[in-house]
Amino acid sequence: MSPFQYQFKVLESHLDTFGHVNNATYLQLFEEARWDLITDRGWGLTEVKERQIGPVILELNLKFKREITNREMITIESQSGEPINKLVMTMHQKMIKENGDVAAILDINVGLMDLKKRKLIEPTDKWLTAVGAQ
Repeated sequence: MSPFQYQFKVLESHLDTFGHVNNATYLQLFEEARWDLITDRGWGLTEVKERQIGPVILELNLKFKREITNREMITIESQSGEPINKLVMTMHQKMIKENGDVAAILDINVGLMDLKKRKLIEPTDKWLTAVGAQ
Protein backbone atom coordinates (compact mmCIF):
# COMPACT_ATOMS: atom_id res chain seq x y z
CA MET A 1 0.00 0.00 0.00
CA SER A 2 1.08 3.57 -0.53
CA PRO A 3 2.15 5.59 2.52
CA PHE A 4 -0.56 7.23 4.61
CA GLN A 5 -0.08 11.00 4.85
CA TYR A 6 -0.74 13.22 7.85
CA GLN A 7 -0.13 16.96 7.63
CA PHE A 8 0.28 19.58 10.33
CA LYS A 9 1.71 23.02 10.94
CA VAL A 10 4.49 23.40 13.49
CA LEU A 11 3.24 25.55 16.35
CA GLU A 12 5.00 27.50 19.06
CA SER A 13 4.05 24.82 21.59
CA HIS A 14 6.17 22.32 19.62
CA LEU A 15 9.35 24.38 20.05
CA ASP A 16 12.15 24.29 22.58
CA THR A 17 14.27 27.22 23.76
CA PHE A 18 16.45 26.93 20.63
CA GLY A 19 13.44 27.68 18.39
CA HIS A 20 13.21 24.27 16.77
CA VAL A 21 10.95 21.29 17.43
CA ASN A 22 11.73 19.64 20.75
CA ASN A 23 13.14 16.12 20.39
CA ALA A 24 10.37 14.53 22.50
CA THR A 25 7.74 16.32 20.41
CA TYR A 26 8.83 14.37 17.34
CA LEU A 27 7.61 11.17 19.01
CA GLN A 28 4.31 12.80 19.91
CA LEU A 29 3.76 14.00 16.34
CA PHE A 30 4.64 10.61 14.87
CA GLU A 31 2.15 9.05 17.29
CA GLU A 32 -0.57 11.50 16.18
CA ALA A 33 0.04 10.37 12.61
CA ARG A 34 -0.25 6.69 13.57
CA TRP A 35 -3.52 7.31 15.42
CA ASP A 36 -4.85 9.21 12.41
CA LEU A 37 -3.87 6.28 10.18
CA ILE A 38 -5.60 3.58 12.21
CA THR A 39 -8.62 5.74 13.05
CA ASP A 40 -9.11 6.54 9.37
CA ARG A 41 -9.08 2.80 8.65
CA GLY A 42 -11.54 1.76 11.36
CA TRP A 43 -9.41 1.14 14.46
CA GLY A 44 -9.59 4.31 16.55
CA LEU A 45 -9.79 4.79 20.29
CA THR A 46 -13.44 3.70 20.35
CA GLU A 47 -12.45 0.38 18.80
CA VAL A 48 -9.57 -0.04 21.28
CA LYS A 49 -11.89 0.57 24.24
CA GLU A 50 -14.64 -1.72 22.93
CA ARG A 51 -12.37 -4.63 21.99
CA GLN A 52 -9.78 -4.08 24.73
CA ILE A 53 -7.15 -4.66 22.07
CA GLY A 54 -4.71 -2.00 20.94
CA PRO A 55 -1.30 -1.15 19.51
CA VAL A 56 1.88 -1.15 21.55
CA ILE A 57 5.30 0.11 20.54
CA LEU A 58 8.01 -2.40 21.41
CA GLU A 59 11.08 -0.69 19.98
CA LEU A 60 11.90 2.51 18.13
CA ASN A 61 14.74 4.15 16.29
CA LEU A 62 14.43 7.90 15.64
CA LYS A 63 16.86 9.70 13.35
CA PHE A 64 16.97 13.50 13.14
CA LYS A 65 17.97 14.64 9.65
CA ARG A 66 16.96 18.32 9.25
CA GLU A 67 15.85 21.07 11.61
CA ILE A 68 12.15 21.93 11.75
CA THR A 69 11.20 25.44 12.84
CA ASN A 70 8.09 27.44 13.70
CA ARG A 71 5.15 27.55 11.29
CA GLU A 72 6.52 25.05 8.80
CA MET A 73 4.03 22.74 7.12
CA ILE A 74 5.06 19.13 7.60
CA THR A 75 3.85 15.85 6.15
CA ILE A 76 4.32 12.58 7.98
CA GLU A 77 4.26 9.49 5.78
CA SER A 78 3.48 6.24 7.59
CA GLN A 79 3.81 2.80 6.05
CA SER A 80 3.63 -0.66 7.53
CA GLY A 81 6.64 -2.86 6.97
CA GLU A 82 7.55 -6.48 7.26
CA PRO A 83 6.48 -8.90 9.96
CA ILE A 84 9.30 -9.75 12.34
CA ASN A 85 7.46 -12.76 13.69
CA LYS A 86 3.80 -13.76 14.13
CA LEU A 87 3.27 -11.10 16.86
CA VAL A 88 5.46 -8.16 15.81
CA MET A 89 5.70 -6.06 12.65
CA THR A 90 7.68 -3.02 11.58
CA MET A 91 6.39 0.41 10.64
CA HIS A 92 8.31 3.18 8.92
CA GLN A 93 7.52 6.88 9.24
CA LYS A 94 9.12 9.93 7.63
CA MET A 95 8.63 13.58 8.57
CA ILE A 96 8.94 15.64 5.38
CA LYS A 97 9.36 19.40 5.07
CA GLU A 98 7.53 21.46 2.43
CA ASN A 99 10.67 21.58 0.27
CA GLY A 100 10.79 17.76 0.23
CA ASP A 101 13.67 17.36 2.68
CA VAL A 102 13.27 14.50 5.13
CA ALA A 103 13.50 16.00 8.63
CA ALA A 104 13.22 12.80 10.66
CA ILE A 105 12.81 9.06 10.22
CA LEU A 106 11.17 6.76 12.74
CA ASP A 107 11.32 2.98 12.51
CA ILE A 108 9.25 1.08 15.06
CA ASN A 109 8.37 -2.45 16.01
CA VAL A 110 4.72 -2.67 16.91
CA GLY A 111 2.47 -5.38 18.27
CA LEU A 112 -1.19 -5.80 19.05
CA MET A 113 -1.89 -6.16 22.76
CA ASP A 114 -4.80 -7.75 24.58
CA LEU A 115 -5.35 -5.09 27.22
CA LYS A 116 -7.13 -7.47 29.62
CA LYS A 117 -4.50 -10.23 29.48
CA ARG A 118 -1.63 -7.70 29.09
CA LYS A 119 0.06 -9.75 26.41
CA LEU A 120 0.68 -9.59 22.69
CA ILE A 121 -1.72 -11.37 20.38
CA GLU A 122 -1.59 -12.28 16.70
CA PRO A 123 -2.74 -9.44 14.45
CA THR A 124 -6.33 -9.71 13.29
CA ASP A 125 -7.32 -9.06 9.69
CA LYS A 126 -9.04 -5.85 10.78
CA TRP A 127 -5.86 -4.67 12.54
CA LEU A 128 -3.71 -5.48 9.49
CA THR A 129 -6.10 -3.43 7.37
CA ALA A 130 -5.94 -0.55 9.88
CA VAL A 131 -2.15 -0.35 9.68
CA GLY A 132 -2.14 -0.80 5.91
CA ALA A 133 -0.50 -4.22 5.94
CA GLN A 134 -3.11 -5.76 3.64
